[in-house]
Amino acid sequence: MITAEDVLDLPVSARVTTQARLPLPVGSTTSVSVVIPAKNAAAYVGETLASALAQGEVTEVIVVDDGSTDNTIAIVRAIRDPRLRLMTNDSAGVSAARNLGARHASGEWLLFLDADDRLRPGAVAALLAAARGAPRAVLVYGDYNTIDSEGRQVGRRDLLKGRRKPSGDVLTRLAAGNFIVNGGIALARAEAFRAIGGFDTSLRYCEDWHCWCRLAAIGEFEFAPKLLLDYRLHTANTMNAAVRTPQDFFPAIARVFDDGLILARLPEGTAARLRQAAEIHLVTYSAMQAVRFGRYRQAFTYLGMIGRRSLNSLPRSALRVALACFGI
Repeated sequence: MITAEDVLDLPVSARVTTQARLPLPVGSTTSVSVVIPAKNAAAYVGETLASALAQGEVTEVIVVDDGSTDNTIAIVRAIRDPRLRLMTNDSAGVSAARNLGARHASGEWLLFLDADDRLRPGAVAALLAAARGAPRAVLVYGDYNTIDSEGRQVGRRDLLKGRRKPSGDVLTRLAAGNFIVNGGIALARAEAFRAIGGFDTSLRYCEDWHCWCRLAAIGEFEFAPKLLLDYRLHTANTMNAAVRTPQDFFPAIARVFDDGLILARLPEGTAARLRQAAEIHLVTYSAMQAVRFGRYRQAFTYLGMIGRRSLNSLPRSALRVALACFGI
């Protein structure tokens, strides 16, 4: 099998053309494996599994328990569905859990669903429909809304129905900031995911962004303009601004802009500008999360960080933070 690193053996002049992408089979594929890493997710995993198993196009659901000490495993085992499989990961971390599930998945497409989120009805069907219209896509993605710990809708992203995110060659846009946000809204082609080596287990945060960037370096993306996921925001979220600061996310930026596969596909001379944009994107995200959890002093601190990096970026970041007050 051709691996992503084989791209680096091409002449430099060829790396920035579409010929540097991995060849992919053209045609419709329908088998989907949902991989769910779970650790002490007893409060939500039953609802999450019900949402995944309700998707008629899903051929298997793999739960990878990452050392739970609550009733997570018992809840999973109590569900009688031949598509459901349970594996254990011995507290090796969420990236290792996802990679383990992906290695054992039989589907041609992979969907990485968090154990506290829930797929909306028809989500996988919508993604597969988009994939059939983009046979060279290595990743197809949609959008999400947010819910609270009790499952109540808190987001108002339905107001953004007309918004479109990028399709095609998205690497430059993606390197400037993760516009996918949650793996539960995306189908990744299993062959491509394995070719780029899966999630980097050395990264504690934003490992999904790094993975998406590597996928974007070898193939096209396709956007399906629909709300496909209820993304739960609560104090246990690893990206919660209550416990994380922008500095926690900066190692992922260093990893993205030190990755030979990604750098080989970026337009020459753009890496420094894109790196600064990625920093501003993550600090803005931190400010938005701070506002959502009522930590307004932190939000102003983060906006100050943005102003010191780029005054030109401050108005747009401030607008995004303001919209976060209204769940957008």
